[in-house]
Amino acid sequence: MSIGVSDLTTLRAGRPEAIAEAAARRVRRPLLRDGGRLMIIAADHPARGALAAGGDPLAMANRAGLLERLVTALSRPGVDGVLGTADILEDLLLLGVLDDKVVLCSMNRGGLAGASFELDDRFTGYRPQDITRMRFDGGKLLLRIGYDDSGSLATLHAAARAVDELAERRVPVFVEPFLSHRRDGRIRNDLGARAVATSLAIASGLGGTSAYTWLKVPVTADPDDMAEAMETSTLPAVVLGGEVSADQDATFAGWRKALALPTVRGLVVGRSLLYPPDGDVGAAVDTAVGLL
Repeated sequence: MSIGVSDLTTLRAGRPEAIAEAAARRVRRPLLRDGGRLMIIAADHPARGALAAGGDPLAMANRAGLLERLVTALSRPGVDGVLGTADILEDLLLLGVLDDKVVLCSMNRGGLAGASFELDDRFTGYRPQDITRMRFDGGKLLLRIGYDDSGSLATLHAAARAVDELAERRVPVFVEPFLSHRRDGRIRNDLGARAVATSLAIASGLGGTSAYTWLKVPVTADPDDMAEAMETSTLPAVVLGGEVSADQDATFAGWRKALALPTVRGLVVGRSLLYPPDGDVGAAVDTAVGLL
């Protein structure tokens, strides 16, 4: 069955079981292939209320536009898969673009952007049993730790249990840790080398086993400090993309330095590639793939 973005609502309304059917017939693949590298396109931002990209505060609110960009990105050679919440991943399933792709599931989205409870990031997305039921390939959780915010303790505890439950199912989990603080009413992530190293040390020790844990790591504020931060753990890591930057060359240079480090196995990038300054999604994705 081949449908377009304009057909999704009709299919969802008339045949909701089509989602489970599409999941059951999806062609799967190993997490890593011979090259041992991963290029994942991230699109889990909207469910946290983070809709801005570049100078447009509602860029990711246009679901048809977002899906079209994702379809373009997933079609490019060297792109291994996608990270998203259930609504987005199920749209992509129905569009038939997830065959032979790695599908990573966003788990905790309770910490809505700008909310007073932002660091109490309860698990309101995928559960471990949902990931295995849908035959998807891994989970992802965000772990922002604010030493002056008691909500972080609940997030830490839930994250540890998620690591345990996914490990029991032999499902990889990608943990994205930050040391965070509130300034001017907004949560800011500390990207200094010491803060990144500390967050990686905390994330690496979550749960009763780290056998299936990966780290999802930001480039440090000074890319030259990345090597020092990454010495903190032997767990495999992927580098995240961060905000859309007007200076794409500097962004790519930072990723290139990070990818040269021994524990770094790939990139998980969203807005920087889906909403590049020049609007050319295919070219931005191809450049990122070239870094691998």
